[in-house]
Order: sequence, then C-alpha cells, then structure tokens
Amino acid sequence: MTDASTSFHEPIELLSSKTMESRRGIATLLEEFEAIDWYDQRIDAAEDPQLRAILAHNRDEEKEHAMMTLEWLRRRDPVLDAEMRTYLFTEGDILAAEEAATGNGNDTQGSTPPADSSLGIGSLREDI
Repeated sequence: MTDASTSFHEPIELLSSKTMESRRGIATLLEEFEAIDWYDQRIDAAEDPQLRAILAHNRDEEKEHAMMTLEWLRRRDPVLDAEMRTYLFTEGDILAAEEAATGNGNDTQGSTPPADSSLGIGSLREDI
C-alpha cells in the first residue's frame, strides 16, 4: 500500500502550492476513511460491549473529520462542487442522476464509443 501523504506522480518541484495544498486535503481524507475502516474492523472483532461502544464513538469522530475535509476540498474546486451537487443527497438510481444532469444515458449493456475517438469526454484544452 502506498502512503497517501508521500505518493506523487510528478516531481514535487513542478507542483503549484494550490496542488500541494489540495494534496494535503486529499491525503487527509484518505487517511480518515482508512481510520473509519480500521475502526469498523475492530468493532466487529471486539467482544467487550464497552470497548465496542468506545470504538464506535471514535469511528464516528473520524467520519466528522472526513466530512470537514471533504467540505474544504469542495469549496476550493468548482468542478468537485458541481459533481457533489449532482450526486450527493439524492434519491433513486445514482446513474439516473448522471443522465438527468448531462442528458447522456449510461448504457451498461454495450454502449458504443463516439466515432471521433474522443472517449466522449470533450476537450481538456482551455483554448477550444
């Protein structure tokens, strides 16, 4: 397993301070979710009811920390904000939310790629 706080795909000296700060938030979010998983496992394994209650309390504190960090990330990233507004706190089929938001269905029964080899994601260049 790679340590979330030290895993970089590009040389650190090429990364902007905004990217580095976002990385700190993302690493923290990953660590909080990992802690939640560890607590869930310990709760399942613990036999003493008092210990289980303490572990559950601690796990729920980690959930609070994760959501605070996620909110910090959302506030810094307009695209993440838009995606969260599309999918979070919705009812019904999650893929239907995508179709409603984009007008594109997600055909899981053998969809065909766009004819122009674009993968259907559009241009990533700002000048287009």
